[in-house]
Amino acid sequence: MSKQCPPPPDRRSFLTRLNTGLASFAAMTGLAMAQKKPTAGGNWEPARHEKDDWMDELSSKHRVVFDTTTPEGFGDALAFAGNFIHVNRSEYGLQSGDVAVVIVARHRSAAFGYNDAMWAKYGTALAARSKVDDPKTKLPPKMNLYNVAGYGELLRNRGTTLDSLFKQGVQLAVCSLSTHGNAGVIAQEVGGNAEAIFSELIANVMSNVRMVPAGVVAVTRAQERGYSLVTS
Repeated sequence: MSKQCPPPPDRRSFLTRLNTGLASFAAMTGLAMAQKKPTAGGNWEPARHEKDDWMDELSSKHRVVFDTTTPEGFGDALAFAGNFIHVNRSEYGLQSGDVAVVIVARHRSAAFGYNDAMWAKYGTALAARSKVDDPKTKLPPKMNLYNVAGYGELLRNRGTTLDSLFKQGVQLAVCSLSTHGNAGVIAQEVGGNAEAIFSELIANVMSNVRMVPAGVVAVTRAQERGYSLVTS
């Protein structure tokens, strides 16, 4: 029986290096393939809907959306929106047209998208649903509190009115679902038709107001279109 002689040292060294190299190559190839393996469904991108295209019509270098659900939060949003515009102008040299600011009014803050005529006519019902009183009279407001001067620290907006922000390009997105709710409460109080009152409310919104299907949807759509979110 013949004996097989072991390979010479230089050949053993070559084979060792070859095997090591092949193992490293296989490992690197497997890692690369694992890294390139697509996730289920591929890369996710939000769908675009025509109803939301108005958000892109606001030409800007910076975008922010304020989400509000209460009268107090709405007042804070007005003050913060004013600060956002002011600081971008004074510290960054930007003009109002360089920033896109959207304030979403939903749930208990939606009523502040209506004009004084609606508050004078339906103030009692609107105040009850929004849970707000005039801080001076302690009675239901007869005008849109966040568009009048002279309240100072009595209101959370600290003098920053809606009209002053509208003049600087701020958009107010008012929730249609909440407006339907407001119309229903008013109809019960006055014995009117809820759909007719709903139509009356949306015909009497303030300038720079856009009715949106639902405020919560508008908040999410804005973020998908590059708006930074601020809650108040």
